[in-house]
Amino acid sequence: METRQVIETRGVRKTFRDFWRRPVVEAVKDLNLSVARGEVFGLLGPNGSGKSTTLKMLLGLLRPTAGTIRVLDAPPQALQARARIGYLPEISHLHPFLTPRETLRYYASLFGLGRRETERRTEELLEMVDLTQAADRAVGRFSKGMARRVGLAQALMNAPELLILDEPTSGLDPLGARAVKDLVRTLAGAGVTVLMTSHLLADVEDVCDRVAILDCGALCAEGRTDDLLRQPDAVRFEIEGMDDAAAREARSALETRFGRPVRQSYPSLTLERYFLQVVADGRTSDAFRLAPFLLGPQPDPEPSGGAPCATA
Repeated sequence: METRQVIETRGVRKTFRDFWRRPVVEAVKDLNLSVARGEVFGLLGPNGSGKSTTLKMLLGLLRPTAGTIRVLDAPPQALQARARIGYLPEISHLHPFLTPRETLRYYASLFGLGRRETERRTEELLEMVDLTQAADRAVGRFSKGMARRVGLAQALMNAPELLILDEPTSGLDPLGARAVKDLVRTLAGAGVTVLMTSHLLADVEDVCDRVAILDCGALCAEGRTDDLLRQPDAVRFEIEGMDDAAAREARSALETRFGRPVRQSYPSLTLERYFLQVVADGRTSDAFRLAPFLLGPQPDPEPSGGAPCATA
């Protein structure tokens, strides 16, 4: 069966022009990308590489100069596409005087959710991001990490089919970052497609099935994360329970067999994994438990007089 493409771009270019319509910057050059349903896709690149421009075109906030973009089988400007997208921007512009509960109710109203469904989703999302106890405090008094949790909750209010995350772990401590990464994988397992950008490459390596790297507006590399990182001319063996003497003997035998030096090393934890083992030892889990309404088919929204609007 053919895999459904949630995002597809063909020959996309974006040129910014000055007042006299003269080309100034070619921000994106002949971009061809496809992202399948349920995939976690990382869009990477240095500052000025075209990532932000690409995200804005996928969200329908900018129109390409040339080429075609399809998001959820529709042009990105179409309301039927926007209503099925969740978006967490790099900086969550949350109203400082609203509480998390009021913020989520507001975003629910943009999607035309009825009162009962709004309350259900609001409470489930607050519990998911561990903000139930702070649900009635003004967001303006929150730390960056807590505000980030509110932003993540609002991005999921409409039970999106496509979730776009711009620097999702920014401002989070290692426990919060791990919880977000686990949530991303859980969402993908439930069929949600996730497109994320991050300057924290270890986060991308942890969760992304495929990545694309942009530089100066052009696509430099694309593929499965494991394939891109594999070193084809080197092999590593791991044997548990081998003492130093046996390791030296095995190393000597390999050097004799292949006639070249063999590096010997010992498996080690990443610093993140070690930190989590030390800090999380003996305490309750900080993992986000997926809000129940995100797990399966939902009842039709109650009529409220509103219509689905653009994503937050």
